[in-house]
Amino acid sequence: MGSLGTLLRYPDDIYPLLKMKRAIERAEKQIPPEPHWGFCYSMLHKVSRSFSLVIQQLRPELRNAVCVFYLVLRALDTVEDDTSIPTDEKLPILIAFHRHIYDTDWHYSCGTNEYKVLMDQFHHVSAAFLELEKGYQEAIEEITKRMGAGMAKFICQEVETVDDYDEYCHYVAGLVGLGLSKLFLASGSEVLTPDWDHISNSMGLFLQKTNIIRDYLEDINEIPESRMFWPRKIWGKYADKLEDLKYEENSTKAVNCLNEMVTNALTHIEDCLKYMAALRDPSIFRFCAIPQIMAIGTLALCYNNVQLFRGVVKLRRGLTAKVIDRTKTMADVYGAFYDFSCMLKTKVDKNDPNASNTLNRLEAVQKVCRDTGVLQKRKSYVNDEGQSNVYIVMLVILLAIVFAYLRAN
Repeated sequence: MGSLGTLLRYPDDIYPLLKMKRAIERAEKQIPPEPHWGFCYSMLHKVSRSFSLVIQQLRPELRNAVCVFYLVLRALDTVEDDTSIPTDEKLPILIAFHRHIYDTDWHYSCGTNEYKVLMDQFHHVSAAFLELEKGYQEAIEEITKRMGAGMAKFICQEVETVDDYDEYCHYVAGLVGLGLSKLFLASGSEVLTPDWDHISNSMGLFLQKTNIIRDYLEDINEIPESRMFWPRKIWGKYADKLEDLKYEENSTKAVNCLNEMVTNALTHIEDCLKYMAALRDPSIFRFCAIPQIMAIGTLALCYNNVQLFRGVVKLRRGLTAKVIDRTKTMADVYGAFYDFSCMLKTKVDKNDPNASNTLNRLEAVQKVCRDTGVLQKRKSYVNDEGQSNVYIVMLVILLAIVFAYLRAN
């Protein structure tokens, strides 16, 4: 659930952590009895626990469609990510993947751990896909086709410019945003705004760019070979080779490069806020909002943080639980984005070459949040570390009760 030291420092994480633990247990007990649906939902829990939590809030028909959509794209992504597959073998699979989802006999062995299981038993996903309503099937097929073609393009092409970076992120994540909007429309739960395709794309780009930034070290150390998507137009200002940024002697330039990457990601926030504000269904809203808040929180941690080039940088589990527990309305979203943008703003070094651009982006986000007039009506995600003695005493009492119970049994 979290280390004792962390819980003592953030005692108000305890209740949200307990709620999240119970929610995970409930979700694991609600696996459908049909073999193909049982496989899909159990696999969803294995590949993404946080996603499996937010998806459970959707009503059953839409939940099934989103579950299948997610697993189809995870399978497609597994093929793209497996650097051991020869290019001449990988390209046809990516391009034809939208046809394989109709074939319950198709599977392809690649990936590792749970992803290998997903690929080896992909027939279960196909069987579930074939039970969806036609509107859902058409949306999933279209997005899978476009994504596979885009992935194939970038297997043979490096990410050189910022436009390349945006295009790649569009193919692997912006299309996910578009696809989800199509599924929401097909469910009858949402009505799309005139600029839905643009702001749906921004929702995906913001999440993907956050992941690309956060996963620098894991991706650069990928075996048998690394695959990186930081654009040369940015990192080329700071190093001759992208892998040079992980060496300690290049720390200052590495952090400057990181800060420019984060500043680039911040450009999508206003579109994301606009998209979420237009959602009508509360369950769809939470499904969309929780990952976005976790993304801005992750960027706030990554910014100006050389540890990103040394190890793992991620939100503490208690803060993730708090986001899941508290995110219910658009006021919560504005509050979270305001809090994390303030946190990020305190880390901006005036000597950073992109400091003025970063501050301008953050001030634009903060203005949007302030202008809503709702910031006074929420709890802070950042500042309520909860050093209160009352919370600590309650924690000690709780631990004493748990230990006494365990000892008695």
